[in-house]
Amino acid sequence: MVSTYSIRDLEQLSGIKAHTLRIWEQRYDFIKPKRTDTNIRYYDDQDLKLILNVSLLKDNGHKISKISRMPYEQMQKEVLKLTDKRLSFPEQIHTLTLTMIDHDEERFEKIISTLILQLGFEDTMIKVMYPFLMKIGILWQTGSISPSQEHFISNLIRQKIIVAIDGLFLPSIESRKKYLLFLPEHELHEISLLFSAYLIKSRKNKIIYIGQNTPFDDLIHVYNAMKPDYLLTVMTSYPQSADVQDYVDKLSEKFHNNKILITGRQVVGQDIHAHENIVILNRLEDLVIFIQQDS
Repeated sequence: MVSTYSIRDLEQLSGIKAHTLRIWEQRYDFIKPKRTDTNIRYYDDQDLKLILNVSLLKDNGHKISKISRMPYEQMQKEVLKLTDKRLSFPEQIHTLTLTMIDHDEERFEKIISTLILQLGFEDTMIKVMYPFLMKIGILWQTGSISPSQEHFISNLIRQKIIVAIDGLFLPSIESRKKYLLFLPEHELHEISLLFSAYLIKSRKNKIIYIGQNTPFDDLIHVYNAMKPDYLLTVMTSYPQSADVQDYVDKLSEKFHNNKILITGRQVVGQDIHAHENIVILNRLEDLVIFIQQDS
């Protein structure tokens, strides 16, 4: 599948205003949009890579007039040099976007390993990976990037989180509270839940992780067997918008003796009535605050 982008997609991913991109099209020769049979302008993967490279070089002191005369191969070499520097978070997001477009696992590993060494795993996820995934999620929802690109990068990030969780040693006598983590039935977007598991376990709490696509009866069964202190779930795509309040009400009623932590696009910023035992987490930092206050 060939990905196509509007000028607004390029603006979102590169941070370069659409107005500026149009000026560059008129003034320089290095960007030329394609046109559909109905004369609508669009851009492809090569155009997106070009604009991301230009944005990185420009933000690091290269003049646009000089960049426009660079052969593409030289431009790529200059950008690769920047990868070894400590780039700002928006610039790191640009480089990650390039790895996604090219399905370049080796370069992804280099970028993520460097970030973890510089920032630590938790800050890498919060300050770079989540803003990056939010951008990609918007484009994926609008069909601007292919499922293979989104799956490629999501699976690499998922693997990193699982390895980080496995690396946390927690003697049972030191555990504080018990958290049951699950996704509603049909919900498959697992990265936020996995990272929540990391945040909880890294602060010496116990996690019971039952993951994706959990039928409600199975949730009840695990709850009765494990008796957790808290439940945590993420609603990214499911339940459908019209059913979210009913699902929240059902959770509140069934587990009325427990705090239930909920986050995800289906609840954050929506007009969801939160019962007394429901806590809506608007940001990852809200989960960190909740854990620390409870410790």
